[in-house]
Amino acid sequence: MSPTVPDALPAHDPAFWPIIAAILLLLALSAFFSGAETALGAASRSKLRARADKGDPRAAEALEARENSENLNGAILVGNNLVKLLATSLAAALGLRISGWGGMALAVLVLALLLLVLAEVLPRSLARIAPEEMAGRIARPLGVLARILAPVVWTVRLIARGLLAPLGIRAGGTGPVFSVQDEIADALAVAQSSGAVQKEERDLLMGALDLGERSVEEIMLHRSNIEMIDAGLSADAVLDLVLKSPHTRLPVYRGERENVVGVIHAKDLLRGVRRAMQEGGPEALRGFDVLSIAMPPYFVPDTTPLDEQMQEFMKRRTHFALVVDEYGSLRGLITLEDILEEIVGEITDEHDTDAARTLVPNAQGEYLVDGAMTIRDLNRALDWTLPDDEANTVAGLVIHMAQSIPSAGQVFSFHGYRFEVLSRRENRITRLRIRPLELPPASEPAPDQ
Repeated sequence: MSPTVPDALPAHDPAFWPIIAAILLLLALSAFFSGAETALGAASRSKLRARADKGDPRAAEALEARENSENLNGAILVGNNLVKLLATSLAAALGLRISGWGGMALAVLVLALLLLVLAEVLPRSLARIAPEEMAGRIARPLGVLARILAPVVWTVRLIARGLLAPLGIRAGGTGPVFSVQDEIADALAVAQSSGAVQKEERDLLMGALDLGERSVEEIMLHRSNIEMIDAGLSADAVLDLVLKSPHTRLPVYRGERENVVGVIHAKDLLRGVRRAMQEGGPEALRGFDVLSIAMPPYFVPDTTPLDEQMQEFMKRRTHFALVVDEYGSLRGLITLEDILEEIVGEITDEHDTDAARTLVPNAQGEYLVDGAMTIRDLNRALDWTLPDDEANTVAGLVIHMAQSIPSAGQVFSFHGYRFEVLSRRENRITRLRIRPLELPPASEPAPDQ
């Protein structure tokens, strides 16, 4: 029995060329959706805004499309999947019509390769070359397609919400998953890994972005470390304290340190002393009232975000504030310089006696760290990933993880690092030796001794 011969050659089949044309059209649509998704995601909002301000209507349309990204992304997702399914179905039907099941498998395989190369890799690569230009070109036709697919997108979302509802998950009303800060942080991380951005530049930008997420409590100088002046001291004693201090502003308390009644500026004190001596001679210094030249104290809550506090400093034209808790108790102090250091790093001058210590490892890769050093500063300096959710300082982290106040000589290992307590003063850890572990990080502190 002779093998079965097709009734007509594929090219002579009246359905052959229309199906091929439909598949090519669907491939083009899929490439359009893929390129549009990449172009809108990679286009710089600032560059589009600059073009729109110069009168470029395409850039203005692209900006509007980015503002309506949720609906457009839904249309892109639904449209791209629909055209791929249709193209696959047509290719399978054509292969089955020509050569049976073997032809169908071969047609689907060839189409999959075409979709990967022509509808995914190629358009996305082209979109990354000039994303702003492509975003301007595709914004209007994409908007038309989004309106056409709007009923389908709405139906798909409704079905998805119905499937998620029994699980207690509400979708659609929570807003964007990632904030602008998250997007910028991811972009900076990618740029640093590729060498386009240096670590110092990334730290600078991230420091500015994080100000709104952090409070004054996290960076304030604790009250135990504040240099203060007793209002009951003589003018000579106050003058000596101010001249010996590296700080230009010192709080003045009466009775107990919690009762801050003013803040002395070194320049105001020197002007006041000079004026008193000019008017009454050297004897006038004995009766000089220190509080007469003191500024009223400025108190801020410990929960104030850093960006708001910096704006408040600038508005008040002052650089110094005392931090209090919800009960009005003194917790510490914060200066404008402290906030700026969160952006630009440590700022020191010739009068700073406690300048930032350079973190240099010894032969074993260990670092000597002050217990009062903040975890953020340590992570920033060494590119580490120690958590700062439960504590602000390195000493606080060790105490939190150990659930006790360790003694000098104790060693702990957690979060992938080894901590050795070198010195302790009363209830404070003052000095530690830290190094990364080669072993996987432990979830709980494990004392070595």
